[in-house]
Amino acid sequence: MPRSESGDTPNVERELRRVFRKPRPGLRRDHARLPKEESPRRPTLTAERYDALLAKAGQVGAGFELLLVLAHETAHRVGAIRMLRWSDVDLDGKRLRWRSEDDNIGLEHETPLTDAVVGLLTRHRGRQKAIGDSWVCCSPNDPARPISRHLARDWWQRGAVLAKLPKGQRFGHRSLRRQFATEMKHTPLKDLAHLGGWKSPQTLLLCYQRPDEATQRVALAGRRKLTANGIS
Repeated sequence: MPRSESGDTPNVERELRRVFRKPRPGLRRDHARLPKEESPRRPTLTAERYDALLAKAGQVGAGFELLLVLAHETAHRVGAIRMLRWSDVDLDGKRLRWRSEDDNIGLEHETPLTDAVVGLLTRHRGRQKAIGDSWVCCSPNDPARPISRHLARDWWQRGAVLAKLPKGQRFGHRSLRRQFATEMKHTPLKDLAHLGGWKSPQTLLLCYQRPDEATQRVALAGRRKLTANGIS
């Protein structure tokens, strides 16, 4: 078999070039993908803007308030929220089950619910008179189907207009996830990732949490001294 100038056979030389070629952006040398940081121009929803959205929810659609509150209180993707069934809801135990088949990262897990969500779900189930595998966020036109992603998007856009969210800043459902991640940054990363449905704490850090001056001032105020005997 012919050899190259380096002394290797063509097949071996090609493999060496493949392994040691300059990696593409976003890839390790072993080609494992790293999460990319989202554009810093993508905003985080503030508490004031969320309250403005919530105040206008009744003018948007019958199911928008429930969808909005669930997104705010659980930080989960709207795609996973709209696929919730009543059999996934444990009102007595105050928890939700998130099915792997309905999550785009395939993460099956359960998360606790706040009292606000429990109260809203209780009222919603009473009006809907639904149990079992019925959809929590059912279509207004067909209760046998969940709301579509298109309707969820349209509701958000209408709510954003009514709440007078700034235009051109790409406010969307993910801004609620950034709000949750930033407001809860005092929570241990493993627990926070589980609460919000993030499979990797690294993704949470790179793409969702935002620095804020108030947290930094608290950290500075709590700084301790390093002495020869350790932290004091």
